[in-house]
Amino acid sequence: MRPPTALTIAGSDPSGGAGFQADLKTFTALGVYGTTAITAVIAQNTRGVQSVTPMTAEDVQSQLTSVLDDIPLDATKLGMLTSAEVVAAVAETMAARAGQFGTVVLDPVMVATSGDELLPRQAAQNLRELLLPLVHVITPNLPEAAKLLDAEVAPDVETMQEQAVRLQQLGPAVVVLKGGHHDDDEVFDVVAHPGGVDLLRAERVRTRATHGTGCTLSAAIAAQYARIAMVRSAGPDALGALAATMDASHERIGESEAGDDLAAVGAGRDFLQRALIGGAAYDLSFAPEQGHGPVDHLVTVARREPGGHTASA
Repeated sequence: MRPPTALTIAGSDPSGGAGFQADLKTFTALGVYGTTAITAVIAQNTRGVQSVTPMTAEDVQSQLTSVLDDIPLDATKLGMLTSAEVVAAVAETMAARAGQFGTVVLDPVMVATSGDELLPRQAAQNLRELLLPLVHVITPNLPEAAKLLDAEVAPDVETMQEQAVRLQQLGPAVVVLKGGHHDDDEVFDVVAHPGGVDLLRAERVRTRATHGTGCTLSAAIAAQYARIAMVRSAGPDALGALAATMDASHERIGESEAGDDLAAVGAGRDFLQRALIGGAAYDLSFAPEQGHGPVDHLVTVARREPGGHTASA
């Protein structure tokens, strides 16, 4: 028996809070074997980005081929895609090897929290036209959704719901439109899925430790799809065992495809919420007040306390 597997196609973060490093930590914390295809070597830390060295489309395609030729995948997470050529190469490989990527979750890294655009215009167009029809889930924040739709940023939940449905029409079966840019005490995410539109709530964690939240959420959702795929192949008894570990949405597993979608998204959000709470207590940076620290990707991992005792977060 093999473990559930997932691939992350993303840039790097040497400080470990975002990019493929955060994705691998998330996969591991959720019991999923992680593989990578690196799109850019990025010098960054909790205080900002210092430099970006993009990989060529050929570099990325070679990495994808290496993984696909050797390891069966249950899920794939797409993160930072640095150029129009890289987007096109990923889309070409996904189309040529349809079904070999498992469930594909796209985090459209297009707009920074500061409002700066992170994806060139042609790359954004390729993402919209070439990639969206090939992915199962997309997890945009409010500015990214607006950019994909050439619309204004959604000011309220009603507009978020409308935009989520419009994004579905571009290809993805599931749209997780993140409402974190609103500053309410509750965070509202809109999930459009084959069964309708749901509004998911969570208490806002007031913390500066928000570096890599988008990477972590999309990786966690991909990991949950990988777990569902593996357990489904093992039979109904294993499916029930998985359901017991997957937050308040677990009762939907096995009901329908839409039920699996809500279970995976709900469990991914639950992991991020716990990681945010844990990260709020971190003290990693020399100057924590100048940047944004990482979330706690180890929140599910047993830890050894001073004195030799083992504790689980």
